[in-house]
Amino acid sequence: MNAGATTGRVHEALRRQIMERIFRPGERLDPALLAKNLASSATPVREALHILTGEGLVEARAGTGFHVPHLDEPGLKDLYAWSADLVAAAIASWPPQLAPERPNMQNLSRSNMADNVAGIFLRIARLSCNSEHDRAMHMLNMRLHAVRTVENQAIAQCESELQSWREALHNRERSALRRINGTYHRRRRRAAAAILRALYRAD
Repeated sequence: MNAGATTGRVHEALRRQIMERIFRPGERLDPALLAKNLASSATPVREALHILTGEGLVEARAGTGFHVPHLDEPGLKDLYAWSADLVAAAIASWPPQLAPERPNMQNLSRSNMADNVAGIFLRIARLSCNSEHDRAMHMLNMRLHAVRTVENQAIAQCESELQSWREALHNRERSALRRINGTYHRRRRRAAAAILRALYRAD
């Protein structure tokens, strides 16, 4: 396996581990230890950590190396506000005429809540006439994934919210999607402190 392929493999593995909360917020990421666990040399691991830093999933601190970022309440509220703005911008950039989706909505239920939400938001972004919405949503989904895995510990009726998203997206109901978007993100901004408590106490 060449160096580029190894870096790609390590990057994907570390990204998934961070998103699935294998590492705790603030935890130091030791390249030598990670290399051993990932059957790699340290160089591809460092390269992957730099890529993850650019994606916002890792932070590089002078003198102490790489860490999983801490997330505080103002920062989480900002992420939710950006998510709401991005969804709204994507919907506003949809072409005038969109046919309803084919009836395959239940495919999403096979994965977890965080993946379901990410999939819905990506589908909204990919209907936009502006390809930058897709790129921005992909990055934001990665940064919010770990948080979304614990939202249901602080917010009730997440499943019914998800179904509302699915139905409105399936039918391309823009006004309904805008309303759901506003309600969904306001609830999470109000519950940001409780969501963070669930995140930091999660195993």
